[in-house]
Amino acid sequence: MKATAYQAADRPVGTGTGAAVVEFTNVSGHACVLRGHPTVAGAGNGSPEHNSPLKVTPTGTASAVRLAPGGKAWVKLTFHQVQGEADGYCKSGATPVVYPTLVVGLPGSGAHQVALNDGEFAECDNVVLATAVTAAKPA
Repeated sequence: MKATAYQAADRPVGTGTGAAVVEFTNVSGHACVLRGHPTVAGAGNGSPEHNSPLKVTPTGTASAVRLAPGGKAWVKLTFHQVQGEADGYCKSGATPVVYPTLVVGLPGSGAHQVALNDGEFAECDNVVLATAVTAAKPA
């Protein structure tokens, strides 16, 4: 399984990442099945050894997604958005956190370290809303 991430087109207003889409591609020669909601952790200093688990709030109904070789599936992660300019601020009063990478896991498919090609993951409150894995590419 190969995982990549990019900023979602549809994301909350603010200056942080807001929302990201993680794309899973079956790079094996055999079909596989993905299911469920992801686990998500920020990787401090880009290292999985320094992971900081985020509290995942699952959305949507989880169902099995069968991937043929080369097939794709997605999850969308929506963060408590950083507000303002420069280092920004959190509406809750918490300090914003920036991660160079995230470690995203799906039941039965392992954990995958992903980075954005156009920035870092910025969030507030260590909480993420996560869709169930889906065969439909989210916005």
